[in-house]
Formats: sequence, structure tokens, C-alpha cells
Amino acid sequence: APHSYTREDVVEISTHNSRYIIERIIELLIHNGARAARPGEFTLRAFLNGQMDLSQAEAVADLIASTSAASHRVAMQQMRGGFSDVLKQLREQLIQFASLIELELDFSEEDVEFANRSQLEALILEINGVIRKLIASFEQGNVLKNGVPVVIAGRPNVGKSTLLNTLLNEERAIVSDIAGTTRDTIEDEINIHGVTFRFIDTAGIRDTLDIIEAKGVERTREKMRQARLIVYLADPQQDDLEEIKSQIAEVAQLDVPYVTVVNKMDLLKPEHIDAFRVIAPLFISAKNNVGVEELKQELLHKVNLHNLDAGDVLVSNVRHVEALRKTEDALQRVLQGINGSVTSDFLALDIRQALHHLGEITGSVSTDDLLDNIFSKFCIGK
Repeated sequence: APHSYTREDVVEISTHNSRYIIERIIELLIHNGARAARPGEFTLRAFLNGQMDLSQAEAVADLIASTSAASHRVAMQQMRGGFSDVLKQLREQLIQFASLIELELDFSEEDVEFANRSQLEALILEINGVIRKLIASFEQGNVLKNGVPVVIAGRPNVGKSTLLNTLLNEERAIVSDIAGTTRDTIEDEINIHGVTFRFIDTAGIRDTLDIIEAKGVERTREKMRQARLIVYLADPQQDDLEEIKSQIAEVAQLDVPYVTVVNKMDLLKPEHIDAFRVIAPLFISAKNNVGVEELKQELLHKVNLHNLDAGDVLVSNVRHVEALRKTEDALQRVLQGINGSVTSDFLALDIRQALHHLGEITGSVSTDDLLDNIFSKFCIGK
């Protein structure tokens, strides 16, 4: 100590890889007063001893759970304190004015104003601008952390399951010439140039009297509404150009980014390919793995993650973005109070609320229940 992970004295015992010997050592240690660590206890001690703040501690768990270069990068940036540094600066600026407002309360009978309202308003606008940018970054941060949910949709028998299998390079979904084979969603993920994509194969969209298939179609529509991106697969052998245009128009109404892909290009004549270029930028043969690499590149382009700078601070934790929204709301009330000429005590109350919510993120304001909830999700030994 204080140069260990927890800032406490630590003893490491090295032994050969005999399960019996390891178990005997543990039994001996416990017999002499030691106990097994609880999940996340080492990181909890690091937090309690000031080695890291709460957002950095949560990043440790994210780092362990990361499955791609992108999610690893976001976790590392947060663990190194990039996010914490931004919050620290915001709190320090706010605390300076908060202390002046609190001072006004001490001299309330003398009706003096220590905090310049114009300067306070300018500061709140500046801080809220930073907070809104952080909140807006959650969409990308969450995608990098948890993967991009991509729905593969289209009419029955257009090759959705074949495309999923080709992307995954394994027989994950059943492929059949019988329409309506896929009746429920099938999900799996792959890593494309450092970004995790969660592909969701869905039931073919069509009107059907089959109750089970109809439920699958409704689930498809629900997944499409929830998706970050839709790959709409079309088969010109099955539908003509106008019919496919009508299908794409329905997809466009969902207000979800989508890519139109014409499948089975190996069966198309050159003149058909030219005719369908007006609706589809990509032509593939999922069965023969032709054009699939170009599809991957288009997916990366659509999610717009390639423009991120190494220094960009991204919010990837739901708890953090909720606290930021509460902070923004509290500061918005401060602005309304300034413009409405409310008394110092009301301004002080809302500024305290803003500081409280910022403190919840870093752990300068925390409860035992919050800490238990966060660290119980860690694995033992971390």
C-alpha cells in the first residue's frame, strides 16, 4: 500500500496448478481468519480508498465484459478518467457559484447579491451544453458497449436465414425452400472491424392465416421498430420492382436507418440488376457469399461510428445518462428561476440538486444500496 489496486497491503501466493493444493491453501487461510472475497470487493475497496471514482469502477466491469475493440476502447477511456475529468470540471464550476448563492442565504436579511445572475446564467447555459452533448453521445456509447442491433427483414424465402448463416460463418438458422420456416427471431453477433453487430433473423413479412406464423410476423415488426439498423432483403425473382418499392416505403415509415439489399444476384440477368439499382445500393448472393463484404462495409457506414475521435468522451452507462438528464432538468429550473427573479433559496435548492445528480455518477454522493447494486454484478476476484 498505497501502490496496490486497492491501496491496501496485498499478499500474492504462487503455487503449482494442483486443485488439491489450491483448495488446501484456501482452507488453511480461512481457518486462520481470512474469508472469500465478495463479488466486486477488490474494486469496491479501490473506490472506498480513493483509488478510483464510481464511474471508473463501473468501467472495470465493462472492460472485463468487452467483446470488441470498440467496447474495449470506451471502457478504457472511462476507466482512465476521461468521463470523470469532464464531470469534475463541471462540478467545480457549479460549486463556485453555489457557494456564493449559499452566502446570500446567510445574509438574506440584508438583501445582498454575491452571485452575478448574468454570469450564473451564462455558466448554466455552458454546462447544459456540455451535458446535452454527453447525453447525445449515449446512443453511440451504448451501441459500442452492447453491440448494434441489426434486424434482417423481408418477405418469406428471400434468403434471410442464409444471409445470417453466411455472416456468422455457421449454420445458425434453418434454411428451407418452404416459405415461413423461420417463425421466431434468431439472434447472434459478430465482430466487424472492431464493432459488435447483433444480427436478428426474423420471420418473413406476409399476411398469413397461420396463428403461430402471424405471431412471428408481429414480432418481426416489433424488432424492426426497436432496431438500430434494418437490412431489408428483397428477391426480384419473387416480387417485381413496384412491389419491392412498396415494401421499402413501409420500412421507411419506421424512422429506423435501413439498407436495401437485393439477394440472389447470381440468378439475375444484367438488365434486371440495372433496373433494380434505383432501389438498392447492394446486390449479393448470400448462398455464394458474394457481395457480403460490401454489405459489412455499408453497415459500418450506416451506424456512423467511423468518425469518432480517440479523445471523444462517450456515455455508455444507463445509470449515468439518467443522472445527466436529471442534472439538466435541475439546471433548467435554475435558468427559469433566474429569468423569473426567484429568491436565492430556490436557486440554491436546484443547484444542490444538480450537484447531487452529478455526484451520483462519480460516487461523491452514494448510498449503500447503490454500491451493493453496482458491485454485486462484478465477478469474484475483481
